[in-house]
Amino acid sequence: DPRGVYVCQTEGGKASAPLQVHYRMCQNCIEVDAPTVSGIVIADVIATIFLAVAVYCVTGQDKGRLSRASDRQNLIANEQLYQ
Repeated sequence: DPRGVYVCQTEGGKASAPLQVHYRMCQNCIEVDAPTVSGIVIADVIATIFLAVAVYCVTGQDKGRLSRASDRQNLIANEQLYQ
């Protein structure tokens, strides 16, 4: 625990003014350096691009289907069979 009152003394015995130190130590802290932060940012960008491509590919599959209006017309025509 580095907290406390410190005094510097020279070889001649002359002492400096006392210096009180307050220091909080974090027991669960993680040190993050520049390569770690850049790795997280790059991984986030890659994941975002991958997700955007996946969404584009999934939504691009519906281009060959008929429009929703034709689906609605088929449902109305089929309702008569169930009555």
